[in-house]
Amino acid sequence: MKYNKVQSYCLLLFIFTWIVSSDTVMAQAVSKQQLLFNESEELVYSKPDEALKVAQHLLKNAGSGKENAKINLLLAKIYEAKGDYNNALTYLYEANKGVADLSERDAVEVSVTQSGILRALYFDNQSLNYFKEARHRADKIKDPATKGYALGLLQLEKTMMNLERENYKAALQNLNRDNFIFKDQSRKDEEELALWIAIAKARIYSSTNEYTKAEGHFSAILKRLDTMKVKNNYIEVFALSGMASVYFHKKEHSDAIRLLLKALQKSQPFENLYFAEILNKQIAINYLALNDTANYKFYNTNFLKANAEVEKIEQESVNTAYNLITQEYENQYLSRKQNYITLFYTALGLTFAIIVIGGLFWFKFHSKKKRLREIISYLEVTRNNLIIGFTEKKEVTKKSTIPQETEQALLAKLKRFENSTKFTSNDMSLAVLAGQFETNTKYLSEIINKHYDMNFNTYINKLRINYIVEKLKSDPNFRNYKISYLAENSGFSSHSSFATVFKSITGIAPITFIELLKNEMEVTNG
Repeated sequence: MKYNKVQSYCLLLFIFTWIVSSDTVMAQAVSKQQLLFNESEELVYSKPDEALKVAQHLLKNAGSGKENAKINLLLAKIYEAKGDYNNALTYLYEANKGVADLSERDAVEVSVTQSGILRALYFDNQSLNYFKEARHRADKIKDPATKGYALGLLQLEKTMMNLERENYKAALQNLNRDNFIFKDQSRKDEEELALWIAIAKARIYSSTNEYTKAEGHFSAILKRLDTMKVKNNYIEVFALSGMASVYFHKKEHSDAIRLLLKALQKSQPFENLYFAEILNKQIAINYLALNDTANYKFYNTNFLKANAEVEKIEQESVNTAYNLITQEYENQYLSRKQNYITLFYTALGLTFAIIVIGGLFWFKFHSKKKRLREIISYLEVTRNNLIIGFTEKKEVTKKSTIPQETEQALLAKLKRFENSTKFTSNDMSLAVLAGQFETNTKYLSEIINKHYDMNFNTYINKLRINYIVEKLKSDPNFRNYKISYLAENSGFSSHSSFATVFKSITGIAPITFIELLKNEMEVTNG
């Protein structure tokens, strides 16, 4: 009996020891994961490749959804620093899937970072959507310190939206509003936020030719960076480049080159092609100003190489962004569809009052559907009136210097030109068309202005957009092509110029236009 009691005590002691040791091992593992995460976070803006290795290791060993989401956000920030928007967006969308597990602060940062990258790729509407999403999340934060940081991120992003679209007055007004947000700089991330705000303000002053103010801000930023315990080479590259721009305008080209070479050296660990493009271009133009032909050619060659690579990776990033946005729309649609089905089957078993509520939901759904048809009808009118009817709408009163016979002949040639596809050649210009019509550019320009009430560039752009819209309407394959292909097919030299012109003429972005057109086809065929 005594022997059995001793055995029982020993067994209980063993179990207790095992539980305690297991908890200790688990706590140590969690602690190690957190230490590695902190280490990776500190290396993002100084040694991004090392930060990337640690973060990828953490992702493989992540246990919870919260860990996954935080590490995906970290990976997105690393790839953003490296100028790899393709991977940055991929990891951001993964982080967004687990956004419910993130802290309020991190959730806001996910949306703000998405907004910033899509803005850089000229997805302005989608960028604004994520900005609004971040604002909505920030408004729900109760803790004053956390809310202050979140609002600071939003204020910075809104400033950058205006700055990069050259709306300098609005950008500066935005920065001068609610400055109290940036006063608490006791934490590393808050200090970095304050530095980015200062960078944005300095860039605004530089862009508005207030070089003395810009120099003062850039100088203060560089001094502050020297005193920071954790080095931030990423911000330093921006500060050095900005200061060099000020020196260029002050004609202090040697000092500008010195700073730019330092920035180029600081940028090396990031392998960021955007840095390589911008810095080599700045160095080249400074050497050109000094009449140093040899160095100008060297750095201009480097700039052209980087520029070609940037165009390539930018196109990949645009495609990735388009696919991720489309996937997100599809997921939202499926989610809404499932909600409607659930509501429908629930309504069958409820009382008359709930059936009435269900009827209200039905009415709301069909109101949305009706609104969609109205939008599509508007687009139909827009598509059919891009070019057609300009001569009939314009009452010609201006006295012409062109012989009437020549004028009528040129008008006839323009009509034949409009019925061809020659305008889709990206080499088409006023001079080229005048040569084909066997006339001079002055006559041709005057005819277009007089009878179409527009200049040559607008005339060609409207023909091209009219052409591609008709292709999208008549050929289902075109709705699945990449935007870059549509741009090239209609005669535009780049994705961004096509998107800008398309929206200015139709009033809607190409991606949204195609989406609505697909919905229209589904409704028609459905």
